[in-house]
Amino acid sequence: MLYRALELTLAPALRAVYRPTVSGAEHVPTTGPVILAANHQSFADEFFIPLGARRQVLYFAKAEYFTTPGLRGRAMAAFFHGMGQVPVARSDTRSAAAVIEIGVEVLQDGGALGIFPEGTRSPDGRMYKGKTGVIRVALETGAPVIPVVMSGTEAVNPPGSRLWHFGRVRITVCPPLDFSRYRDFADDRQVVRSATDELMWVLANNSGQEYVDSYAADVKARLLAAQAS
Repeated sequence: MLYRALELTLAPALRAVYRPTVSGAEHVPTTGPVILAANHQSFADEFFIPLGARRQVLYFAKAEYFTTPGLRGRAMAAFFHGMGQVPVARSDTRSAAAVIEIGVEVLQDGGALGIFPEGTRSPDGRMYKGKTGVIRVALETGAPVIPVVMSGTEAVNPPGSRLWHFGRVRITVCPPLDFSRYRDFADDRQVVRSATDELMWVLANNSGQEYVDSYAADVKARLLAAQAS
């Protein structure tokens, strides 16, 4: 219900104010399971990707968005629940398996699942090593993986800022990737890693971002440690 209300209000407002340019929207099926795997430079990415997909996209969201105390916290939790977001406790080592299970359920219900393979927003505009969850979900469900490249959102809502600014957003929907040849090797870590790297190469090649063979979360942790010392 809330999503429908936002679709009628927020989506037209985003189109009118930011005039996002979308290319390749025809690659996204209008119905049925699909995984939209995107680069991640801004919180705003989650709002613009559905404009390019032209359908509701479900994401995994930080558990903190659902547990913040007070009136603001309750409003935030209601918003994310209404949008169909799924809470994930990133610090919980068991969450990785839970994420895959929930992702499989979303796709088995015919939904569009939005995943940011980097696991978190880029701390410096570069693209970081992808986590393998997206491929594990794809291999278990057979859902197509469609790379989505976002550009301009980092200026609209810079990391660490609560304010939104005027800017131009470009959404590039790439042709779907077929990983069906790997389905018999879903338990092979090297194969899953190779398929994940293939996806990240497509994202990096189409975004123009410099690729870093490290996890973004590790880089953020080192930056925080350096600031604290």
